[in-house]
Parts: sequence; structure tokens; C-alpha cells
Amino acid sequence: MSISAVLIAPDQLNTLQATEPVVVIDTRDADTFAAGHIPGAVNLREVFTFLATSTPEGLKELKDTFASALGAAGLSGKETAVFYEDAMHSGYGQSCRGYYLLTWLGYPKIKVLNGGFSAWIAASLPVSTEAATPTPATFPELTMNDVMLTQADVQAALGTGTVLLDVRDVDEWIGDSSSPYGKDFAPRKGRLPGAVWIEWYRFMKPSPQGAVFKTPDEVRAECATAGIAPQDTVYLYCFKGARASNTFLALKQAGFDDVRMYFGSWNEWSRDDSLPIETGLPVAKTSSKPALAMAA
Repeated sequence: MSISAVLIAPDQLNTLQATEPVVVIDTRDADTFAAGHIPGAVNLREVFTFLATSTPEGLKELKDTFASALGAAGLSGKETAVFYEDAMHSGYGQSCRGYYLLTWLGYPKIKVLNGGFSAWIAASLPVSTEAATPTPATFPELTMNDVMLTQADVQAALGTGTVLLDVRDVDEWIGDSSSPYGKDFAPRKGRLPGAVWIEWYRFMKPSPQGAVFKTPDEVRAECATAGIAPQDTVYLYCFKGARASNTFLALKQAGFDDVRMYFGSWNEWSRDDSLPIETGLPVAKTSSKPALAMAA
């Protein structure tokens, strides 16, 4: 599957629904879904809310949970799965979390609605308040993709040439808050030792239809500001794998081939006191270059 083909515009989705088997998955909460959604969409909030650990048992539960839920939503392997959220910058990357999970599970046909439901509305496309009744299917047993990192994988990468990319909000990066759910939701605040930071919002930009993903060149430029190149090995993390999923899609679309995600992220890492963290404000790297004189 071409990664550039993952993002789909509202008019393209409207055409796709009329021409081939599609399962549209709304990742918003039940009340928001009920107030109006893309016609035929299935509501699956667990795409966003499910908290996973990276132990063998935790990953088995993650796989089994979503194979069951996505099969119940109608995915057999023949249908294209299309995930959407309300807007790309307001849902913490929840639709992209669906894309990442299906990528991990090896599903062949996955798309994300670029701009989300806000873009669908802006395109004056139809909205429904009727819940769809999906035809349950058996989710296929497929060859899984090597995009999932465990806690042990991340530990082994500390102090190596692997780029640990933290994409959390700034208050989490500087250790003022432990999570988006509250400052003290997780037991420790801070970041992975040696991590670099690009806030996930920076991979999106405004458009007349709302926030959309930046172009591949723009994504590569954002990464260059943190010293990250397309040939680097990049390990992503956030709090629970949603914002990092947004970044995973942005980087894959921009030609970063060696990208994986620590899905357990800070929610898991912070709960093990034996694991090292950095705290406080990051320290600026000192420069060997002389300061530039200001012109008079």
C-alpha cells in the first residue's frame, strides 16, 4: 500500500463509498457520534481509549481486542477501512491510532480522512444521525508488521544512535504534567533520557477545510529542525500512542522508512520506577560557534 494514498479527502471518500466496499469508523465519543456523523459510519471509541502495555500479555490483549472489534465493525480484509475524528488537531490523533493499529495487524486497505469530520462538513457532504448496523465479519489473521516497540526495545535504544522522538504537548515534555488527562494522572513526570522533541501539532497546518497534514517536504523540514533525517531509525512515543500515531503517519508519508512506535508510551514507562527518566527543563546544547555581531 502506498503510504501517500493513506490520506483521503472528503470528496474522495464520498466517491469511494459509492464504488467499493468501505467500512467508515468514527473514533469520537458516542454522544458526538449520535449528534451527526458520516452516513454509514460505525462508532468505535475504543480506538482512542484503549490503554495498552507492551508485555506479551498486553500485546496479545491489544491484538485480540481489536481483531474482535474491527471484525464486528465489518472488516474481513476485502473492505477499505477509513478512520476519522472531529478535526486533526483536536482529537489527539485518534483516527491515526486506528491507522497504526491496522498497520500493525497487517490489514491491507487503510485510510484516514484528512481534515476529519470538520472537513466533511466544510465540503457540504451529507450527515446522518442514524447508527449503522454493520454486517459482522471475521477479521483476517495476517502477517503483522514490525512497527510495535516494547519497553525492552526502548530500554535497549537508550544512548544509541536511534532517535527517540517525543511528540507530546509542551507541558508534558518539560515535566510540568504527566499526561493530557491531568498533571498527576501518571506517577512520574519527565521524558525518556536523550529524547528529542517535536510537538505533534507541528505536522499539521490550517486549511479552508480545517487542520490537515503538512506536505512531505514540510514534514521533512520540521524533522530537520530537530536533527532528524529520513534515513534515521526513529522510535516514537507520546502518552498512549495516539499523538505518536499522527506523527507515524506524517513521517511514513514523508518517506521515513525506519519508524516504529512505543505504543505503551509514557503511560507504561512512568509506572516502572526502575526505568530512567529525565526531569526538569531541557538544557540547551552549547554551541562552539561565536555569537554573531548585531549590525548597527
